[in-house]
Amino acid sequence: MLIPYKKEYEKIAMGLLSFMPGEKKVQKIQQTIDHYRASNSWHLYLWRNEDGRFVGVVGVEESDDCVYLRDLTVDPSYRNEGIANKMVKDTEVLWKTELTGTTTTHYFLEHCKEKDKHEKKGES
Repeated sequence: MLIPYKKEYEKIAMGLLSFMPGEKKVQKIQQTIDHYRASNSWHLYLWRNEDGRFVGVVGVEESDDCVYLRDLTVDPSYRNEGIANKMVKDTEVLWKTELTGTTTTHYFLEHCKEKDKHEKKGES
């Protein structure tokens, strides 16, 4: 379940963002959080699993013509369970649009779409 970021979730969000490539330094992670907080067009969400644990984070940028997937990561202990794909789908439902990838997220979104195609073919 997607939960909008709040200041009270800052440490959790920072911990999850630290799992992203290039986001290892606390200063860089804090800058990322600050950017989401200060911007009216950037939005950060935490993913809470069925057990009530925060296990992922997704960040988007809203523009006039689309919504960009900026950041997405899942706690390594919960990877390969389809959580990231669920996060993408729920974010698209929330924003009522298909997400657009950036140079760093484009390939991941393509992977999600391909996975969906294969799953749908398997259901037929």
